Amino acid sequence: MTLRLTVIDQTPIHANSTLATAPAMSVDLAIECEKMGYHRYWLAEHHNSNQFAGTAPEILVSRIASATQRIRVGSGGVMLTHYSPFKVAETFALLRGLFPGRIDLGVGRAPGGNHLSSVALASPGDLIKHDHFPQQAGELCAFIRGSFPSGHPYAALTLPTDVTSRPSLWMLGSGGGSSALAGQLGMGLALAKFIAPRVCSPGIFNLHQDVYQRAGHGDAPPRLLALAVICAPTDEQARFVAGTAVYRKMMAGGSLREPLLSPSDVSARYLDMSHLERAEFDATLGDMVVGSPESCRRKIQELAQDFGTEEIGIVTVTHGLEDRIQSYRLLAEAMRPGTGGQDFDAPTAKQSNCIPRPAANEV
Repeated sequence: MTLRLTVIDQTPIHANSTLATAPAMSVDLAIECEKMGYHRYWLAEHHNSNQFAGTAPEILVSRIASATQRIRVGSGGVMLTHYSPFKVAETFALLRGLFPGRIDLGVGRAPGGNHLSSVALASPGDLIKHDHFPQQAGELCAFIRGSFPSGHPYAALTLPTDVTSRPSLWMLGSGGGSSALAGQLGMGLALAKFIAPRVCSPGIFNLHQDVYQRAGHGDAPPRLLALAVICAPTDEQARFVAGTAVYRKMMAGGSLREPLLSPSDVSARYLDMSHLERAEFDATLGDMVVGSPESCRRKIQELAQDFGTEEIGIVTVTHGLEDRIQSYRLLAEAMRPGTGGQDFDAPTAKQSNCIPRPAANEV
């Protein structure tokens, strides 16, 4: 099976970088990943974090699209509950006009930060609750497609684009609610298994497709399975490097948010963990795709077959940038059936200008 590979970049603050300098590393990584044959490069959104520096994916989308030639670039995703759907639509319509055929707009309902940052983002208005997200997502789609009914007050609003130049629309989610909403709105679904690995199941894609078809959007909805992946020359090296991401994931629910720890620091802390903490660490490691190139290739192909998708999003968080670049490079080489990258689908300006509809053999 030939798979499309997509980078989902959370803009981690690597060793020897800062909140201010980390975004430039994302630009460098995107340039390298385009050379490796990756199909898309998506930027995540986080706020008030000492681990991730991507506070404004739309700015990084513009910078990376300018620095690359072919790879599709987009948000993975804009946390829509913080913003006006019209403003988001305007921003990405403008980006699509600047970079025709290359811009994706992915949105999610998560806050991307803590309660305090959400309050600050809402100032001076009221904090937008998650239950407004379906309305916001519907309005966003209508703005992008120009599909408000005649007589609707927003029907008179225009975007800096035309009907042949629209961003492709995606929803990020890890459960049935987002899946059904994406299907109803005719959006692609990026299933975030890296966030909820024990909840995400193939049935979520099945629900998305069923609702998508019943809503009259076509037969083959775009779908992408997003995984946490660490690839290194050997399984042992990969497990060591992955310690950074595993420990970060373990501690994500607590009040203490340390900067990303080095693998050596994580190994030292592992020795001091209780039996239950070690069991949680080991289980979290097992939720990720971690190993040598061959181990990662085999596991990713199994998951792609189980979930019925031909596109995989790769989330790689490491302490050092070099380990991250190596992981993406080794994975790209392992997943390439031939040589020279000819088996990867390079993005072109001829792709669908709205919601990408894969060919029958890409479902």
